[in-house]
Amino acid sequence: MSDDAAPTTESAPASASPSGPDATDMADVADVGIADGLAQLSFLVQGVLGKVAAEYGLSVIQLRLLGVLRDREPGMQALARHLGLDKSSMTGLVDRAERRGLVRRTTSPHDKRAVLVSLTAEGHELARTGAADASRRIHALTAHLTDAQRTQLSLLTSAVLAGHSTI
Repeated sequence: MSDDAAPTTESAPASASPSGPDATDMADVADVGIADGLAQLSFLVQGVLGKVAAEYGLSVIQLRLLGVLRDREPGMQALARHLGLDKSSMTGLVDRAERRGLVRRTTSPHDKRAVLVSLTAEGHELARTGAADASRRIHALTAHLTDAQRTQLSLLTSAVLAGHSTI
C-alpha cells in the first residue's frame, strides 16, 4: 500500500509513540489534498469490498445492501435513496437477494402500500461474517498508522459522514 493515501491533516509531534515499527512519520508523507486523498482512499476501500464480496459470491452492491440491513428495516424508497439506485434497479437487487434467501419483503404496518426489506437468518449471518471480514481488511489499511492517527482518522471520518446521512 502506498503511504500517499494516508490522511495528512497535520504533522504528528516528534514525541508521538508509534503503534509499531512501520508507523508512518507524518513528516515523510506527501499531502495529496482532501479530494485526491478521499478518492484514493475510496478506491482502496472499494477494492477491499470487491474482494470480500466476490469471496461470498456477491456483488459490491449486494454486500452494501446486507450491510445497510444489518440494523434496520427500511422501505424500498429509503433503501434505493441510500444505495443511490433507481426504483427498477432497487427492485432487481432485492429480487436477487430474496431468491438467494438473504432478504424478505414485508408490508409496512403503518402504510399498507409501502414495502419494508429485512434480512433473513441466512442474510444476517452473511452480513455478520462479511462485515467482520471487511472490517478486518479495512483496519489493515491503517496498520502503519499510530493509535493516535487511527483515532484522529476515525473522528474525522465520523464528522464527514455525520453531515451526509441518507437513511
